[in-house]
Amino acid sequence: MIIFKRFSVWAALAGVAFAAWALMGANKIEPMPTPITEPPRSPYEQTVAASGIIEAVNENVRIAPPVAGLITKMFVAVGDQVTAHAPLFQLDDRELRAQLLIRDAAIPPLQAQIDEQKYRIGDLDTQLRRLKSVRDERAVSEDDLKRTWYALEVAKRTQQRLEANLSQAIAQRDEATILLERLTVRAPREGTILQVNVRAGEYATPGASEPLLLLGDTQRLQVRADVDEVNAPLVAPQAPGVASLKSMADIKIPLTFVRIEPYVVPKKSLTGDNSERVDTRVLQIIYRFDRPPFPVYAGQQVDVFIQRQPAAPTPHPAATHPQEPAP
Repeated sequence: MIIFKRFSVWAALAGVAFAAWALMGANKIEPMPTPITEPPRSPYEQTVAASGIIEAVNENVRIAPPVAGLITKMFVAVGDQVTAHAPLFQLDDRELRAQLLIRDAAIPPLQAQIDEQKYRIGDLDTQLRRLKSVRDERAVSEDDLKRTWYALEVAKRTQQRLEANLSQAIAQRDEATILLERLTVRAPREGTILQVNVRAGEYATPGASEPLLLLGDTQRLQVRADVDEVNAPLVAPQAPGVASLKSMADIKIPLTFVRIEPYVVPKKSLTGDNSERVDTRVLQIIYRFDRPPFPVYAGQQVDVFIQRQPAAPTPHPAATHPQEPAP
């Protein structure tokens, strides 16, 4: 019995010791892991940090189809250099081609009717002049003369109607031709094909969230920096800046100020940081840069540091509201 009591005491003491050890381990603060690469550092004494993305100088063009339809042929691939108005892809045009054949076939009959009407007008005009040349009223009655004149006028009006029908048929044919040409989507300007998100045989619809093709001029690049709206008043026009690639924090790319987009927009370009806010709005600042000796690509994210302008001294309250002289 005494041995059992001693064992219970030792077991209780062991439980208390284990609980104390567990609590000490839970409250122990693990040291921060050493970063794989050094974080980028600003070269300025006062700076405004921003996240940026490299894009084409003329900004990328999101190519979309003019109408919904089946893609039958692709003319380009990623990396192709295209000129303005070069074909990019072809939509199914069989229905419009059938309409074009029908509308084109309606033109020759109308043209033939107009030609026939011209001959009829010429015949009636000859008859009317012959009747008018007869001097003997007993040979030609006034009624015959009027009937011939009326028939000539009706023939002229009929020709006008047929010519209007012909113009309408030609316009309908030209409309089908224009709609048919629109199904061959062409490049709005010269550039490089950056993305191809569609293949022949797929169905394309306007207004898709992902562009079918992305076109940009990769010969000249720029950085679009997103400055948090809280820090927007700290950035002055013409303020210089530098950019660093994510994997090359120690190398700074000099930036040349281009413009400030004067409209604050919701943040869209995310860096992947766990502490990053996604419900914020940003002021976008455009910077241009010369290509560095190492390769950079459109779409790369960079860290941007903008030189902050020194704050203007705050006037003393006494200077803004001078005291009245004592009486």
